[in-house]
Amino acid sequence: MRRLAHTAVNALIVMAPLVALAEGSELSGQVRGYTINRQAADAGPLAQANALQPGTAAVDASTATLQAELRGSTTLGPVSLHAIASAQVQQMDGSGNSTGGTLHEAYAAGALGAWQWSAGKKVVSWDVGYGFRPNDLVQQEVRRTLVAEPLEGRPLLMAEHFDADSAWSLVWVNPTQERADTGAQEAALAARAYWRSGAVDWHGFARQGEHTGISVGAAVSWVASDALELHASARAYQRTDGSSTLVPGTALATASPWRASQGDAGQQWLIGGTWTNDSQLSLLVEAWHDDTALTDAQWSAWSERNNALPLWLARGVPAAAVAGNLAWQGNAFGVANNLRQDNVFLRLSWQHERWQPAWDVLYTPADQGVITTLSVLWTGERMKLEAGLRAHSGPQDAVVRQLPVQRQGYVVATWAF
Repeated sequence: MRRLAHTAVNALIVMAPLVALAEGSELSGQVRGYTINRQAADAGPLAQANALQPGTAAVDASTATLQAELRGSTTLGPVSLHAIASAQVQQMDGSGNSTGGTLHEAYAAGALGAWQWSAGKKVVSWDVGYGFRPNDLVQQEVRRTLVAEPLEGRPLLMAEHFDADSAWSLVWVNPTQERADTGAQEAALAARAYWRSGAVDWHGFARQGEHTGISVGAAVSWVASDALELHASARAYQRTDGSSTLVPGTALATASPWRASQGDAGQQWLIGGTWTNDSQLSLLVEAWHDDTALTDAQWSAWSERNNALPLWLARGVPAAAVAGNLAWQGNAFGVANNLRQDNVFLRLSWQHERWQPAWDVLYTPADQGVITTLSVLWTGERMKLEAGLRAHSGPQDAVVRQLPVQRQGYVVATWAF
């Protein structure tokens, strides 16, 4: 731990230019330390691969991390400058220490008539969902991570117009990226329109990707009463980035059979609501569909291949070859942000003074898989403490039971300055 602290201090010194930027203006930050303890699965293709040939498939190790973050802003005439940077040192089980730094945001902003503009690296998150956001067209944030990490903005040029009940946003994201870049790195033009009508917030979205084409969407959020809020979001897209396997059935491959591919047109949608009583007990329920995820038929074929690959051992095929093919099956977990196309999410939380315990469940009806997370948060004046546990359950053939890590626990301590 002494080595971790020493490295973190050196990382703060490296961030001195940001301090100079904010001197005499605004400067804030935080120091955060956290540990994540992970228990590897004893089932699934990656577990099978490592049982046949230890070390064949990489599995996320338990980690201890110390992270320092600084936020600075200043004004130079009509232009304001903003920056967020962090440095961290991480200790991983069996792998020693690693250090690194990230420039999360660095952008200039100003006004041009009735319009506001921004240029640089900035976080721009859209949409109304909690567990999933079909219309997060710029940031494309991964939702429901075990420990919330600071978001890293996207390079962009943005123009916005606001009035009392409406807003317009135009964004050119990743303007210098190559055409081959995919996902959140794809160059694209995106637009959002927002307007308020009484207790209802309406959103409209459009995106033109460099090679994924056009997508359009809409979202709505309605505050029905002091206790009830309802929301929905939907998007239709022309094409999507993903990956697929070139080796069908039970044949053995000599190299990873997974290749980047482009999917056909499809839809994503979400519907949900939040109920909160006078005692600050809150229940969030959401259901969503995502055509970018693998279909039920694709997961069935994947499971059949998992079951068939070990049979090659009886034919004299070396264990290393079978283990390699099983490890490549893990590529299916990264095809899309959602494992299954249909999902149901429930979160129950209670805000009591400085404490917030929570329980959330993600359920996949197609195979009855369940991911359960228990957490507790305590918030002080400058300190924040968090802890939680996450476990996967359901039938043995549920996709979440095949993931390389089955149980995780974490503890986070944050001090803000």
